[in-house]
Amino acid sequence: MTAAPAVPGAALFAAVDIGASSGRVIVGGVGGGKAELHVVHRFPNGVMEHDGALHWDFDALFAEVLIGLAAAADHAAAVGDVIASIGIDTWAVDYGLVDGTGTLANQPFSYRDGRGATQVGRVHGVLGPDRLYETTGLQHLPFNTIFQLAAEQAAGRNLAGLQALLIPDLIAFKLTGNRRTESTNASTTGLYDAVAGDWATEFLAALDLSAELFPPLIEPGETIGTLLPELAGRTGLTAATLVVAVGSHDTASAVAAVPATAPNFAYISSGTWSLVGVELDAPVLSQASRSANFTNERGVDGTTRYLRNVGGLWLLSESMRRWEKEAHDAGSPASASAP
Repeated sequence: MTAAPAVPGAALFAAVDIGASSGRVIVGGVGGGKAELHVVHRFPNGVMEHDGALHWDFDALFAEVLIGLAAAADHAAAVGDVIASIGIDTWAVDYGLVDGTGTLANQPFSYRDGRGATQVGRVHGVLGPDRLYETTGLQHLPFNTIFQLAAEQAAGRNLAGLQALLIPDLIAFKLTGNRRTESTNASTTGLYDAVAGDWATEFLAALDLSAELFPPLIEPGETIGTLLPELAGRTGLTAATLVVAVGSHDTASAVAAVPATAPNFAYISSGTWSLVGVELDAPVLSQASRSANFTNERGVDGTTRYLRNVGGLWLLSESMRRWEKEAHDAGSPASASAP
């Protein structure tokens, strides 16, 4: 990565990009007809075991985000510019439950925990696989948000008064105090109508979930809010710094960045998972598509990311984690595994 351009008065932008095995904060700027990027902070990520289940250490992740934003502020100041806005992307499907005061009920579960798989039969007994696909276009994965929420119910958790914020939305909430659900990530929940571009409220009702369980939807490019004054002081950014919705599912942002010059292109996006697919104008909701287990996820500008999940770098990341545990020199997981 090269340093962001030192164009006096030019705005710079901070990107928070977190995957299941690592994260980074990047400062980007546009000048001379090109975009230039500078990684100002990298950090590892991974699941932790607590009470026999796999969770994300959200508090640690958010602390790393703030360190990265402080580094972004320092970088901008060093080149005589300012950070105009912050965008956030992470992996999909996982969420944190937040109460009316903004308190996180517990550290978010990881999709690699097996709890969702235990509820597939119960959900399909209410909403059959055909009906789910006809509305959401989402491939069957036992950790999709819809199954995780059913697991919350089965465990006896009272969801009344709580809201589910997907991980990038949870970070944005902690930065701004505003609750929104960005649409590209919403499309991975199993509770999003792929044609209407809105929540499938009949699915929520069928599963006895509140229509207010998720915050209102927001599209990439819309402003979520401005940085809370306390966090502005801690990071060195101004309180006027915008937090703007991007394709908050990391694959949505990756596909938006493909330098294609014509509409007919395919992509392979590699991280903990690899995603192989094409970009379409509308979802494909046929029985043949469901049988082939293709998924329809919302892209930036209302497009459809039609793709399959295939094996990615998770095996390498887990191997490195094991080697490090056994005191082998495996290098840095934050630099070796893409988010």
